[in-house]
Order: sequence, then C-alpha cells, then structure tokens
Amino acid sequence: MGQEPFVNHAETSRAESAAMARAIELAARGLGTTSPNPVVGCVLLDSAGVVAGEGFHAYAGGPHAEIVALAQAGERAKGGTAVVTLEPCNHTGRTGPCSEALIRAGVTRVVIAVSDPNPVATGGADRLRDAGIEVITGVREAEAEDGNIAWLTSVRRGRPFVIWKSASTLDGRAAASDGTSMWITSEASRMDVHRLRGTVDAIMVGVGTILSDDPRLTTRDLRTGSLAIRQPLRVVIDSEGRTPPDARVRDGAAPTLIATVASFGKGPDGKVDLQKVLGELHHRGIRSVLLEGGPQLAGAFLAASLVDRVVYYLAPKLLGDGPAALVGAGVTTITGAIDLEVLDVDRIGPDLRLTAKLRSPAT
Repeated sequence: MGQEPFVNHAETSRAESAAMARAIELAARGLGTTSPNPVVGCVLLDSAGVVAGEGFHAYAGGPHAEIVALAQAGERAKGGTAVVTLEPCNHTGRTGPCSEALIRAGVTRVVIAVSDPNPVATGGADRLRDAGIEVITGVREAEAEDGNIAWLTSVRRGRPFVIWKSASTLDGRAAASDGTSMWITSEASRMDVHRLRGTVDAIMVGVGTILSDDPRLTTRDLRTGSLAIRQPLRVVIDSEGRTPPDARVRDGAAPTLIATVASFGKGPDGKVDLQKVLGELHHRGIRSVLLEGGPQLAGAFLAASLVDRVVYYLAPKLLGDGPAALVGAGVTTITGAIDLEVLDVDRIGPDLRLTAKLRSPAT
C-alpha cells in the first residue's frame, strides 16, 4: 500500500476540472453498450496542461477509456495528467490493468472522480501511488456518479439499477375508461422513450401489458426509424405463463426472457419473485432495467423498494376516469407516501418529462 496521503481535490486546476467535465461527457457515449462493464471517460493533459488525448469505454471487451486516450496522446502523455471518471482498474480481465498502462506511459498525476467499488478491479489508485504518481480523488464526484449510476448501483447492491418509466394524463390516468391508451403522450415523447431504451440493458413489463397492448419493446434508431443494431433484453413478468405464443415479444427481433413462478418461484405476494428475477439479470450482466408497465408491476416494485429512478411523461390532457398509472405500491396513508426528489423537469414536445429519485435509497 502507498504511504502518500490523499491529495484534496480542491488542489485541482481549472484545466483539470474542465477535463473531468469533458471526461464525464465522453463516458456517457458508452451508455447501453458497455455492460457488464462501467461507462468511463478519460482526458489526457500534457505537461503544459493542454489536452493531448481523450477516450471512452465503448463496449465490453474493447479498450478502456485510459488506453484510448493514451493512444491518442502518444509521447505527450509523459509527464502529463490523466483525468478519469472512475479509478483505473488494477486487474487483468479481457484487457490489461489501466493502472499499469498509465505507469508505463510516464504520467505523473492522475485525477479521479469516483473510486472503484468493485473488489475485483479496485486498487488502481494505490498502485499508482506506489509508483510515485500523484493521485487526486473526488473531482466532480457527484456528476460522475450520476453518469455511471446504473453500474455503481449494480456493483453495490448486487442487482440492476431499475428505472420506472410511465406516462399519464394530467389527472394521472394511464388509459381511458374504455381501455384505450394509444397515444396518451406525443410522438416526441415516444421518440424520447426510444432514446431512453437505448441506454439500458433490459426492458421489463408485466403480462397484462403484453395481453392488452402486444408491444414489441424494441429500440429504434432515432436517425432512420429502423430497428437499432443493439436491442436490450425483453423481460416479461408472467406468473402463470400467459404470454401468447404469437406475442410480438417472441418475434426474434430481440432476446426475450419470460419470467414465471415455475422458473423463479413465488415472492411474498404469491407472484413471481422479483428479487430472484433481478438476481438472474445481474448474473447475466444486466446492469440497468427500464420498467415500462403496467401499473400493478410498478406498484410491486415500489412496494418492494426496488425502484431507483422514475422517468415520468405527463401529457396535457384530462380524462376524469380510467385506470391509474400506479396501483398496489403498498401506501395506505399520506404519511407513508413514497417521497421523490425531482432531478429534472423538461419539455418534450407538448409533454413534460419529470426525472426523480427516491429520497430514501432503495435497499
């Protein structure tokens, strides 16, 4: 273990802070393609503090962000600073340890946003210090955490990060009283959902959604409108195995998992054990799940404290009757309401998109 003390992140320069902001932007380019690995961005500054190289982790098994940035920087990396969103790895997996690559390149300073919680890969900062490299941690940590929240949650909790996506009218109706629900929100919001789908590893619905809407649950390329090359896993929570043989989720356009009581056992509510489903998804390398429907399944996830983030589309319409967007969340009194912290509110066409997290972290 290195003996040098941690350097306070207040000692970072403006150039390093700006480089970290850029590294966070770069990391986001890997959303949806790096699992089971994290998204990581890296910017290399030369000895004069000028950007010499940058990179991000694009896909599992591909070069890590530091390796891409070092390749761009070449000899300019010597005596320079590596600014990276996640602590450089210290193990050999499909690629070699990034800590060793930085040492060989001759960098003299490494600025890190988030320490690596993965016990397999951690230790990179200590290895760098042992080699005489100055290491600074915690720079723009909250921003970098948020950009890598799915992977970090998965590592820390042993289950995927769960985003509940829903849409309703202004009075909270998910459909009209006759059952029609297409379309509550605008085309702009539906395209935004495809963008969101493209950032996750799996899309999950209940069998009720399959029987009523027969969705494909695929992701489209926003530029061409055709099916995207990469498709998230489709997961149907179907306690009794009622998904029809000709349902569109069985069309082969994307991989599909039908989770039944027979395959995953019963949870406390007598239906599919959601904890076991999430455990299996984690085992498969799924780090993020988009929970799309329906209201009972969302309620079960919320009641079990298994939702990490909410993305809610609110259409400027009123119905006055019809099914609610959420039922069965286990709340019986106002003091037991599930409290959310709003992270962002944005206008998507005529609709509003609200992004929030649970104030009490899911356990």
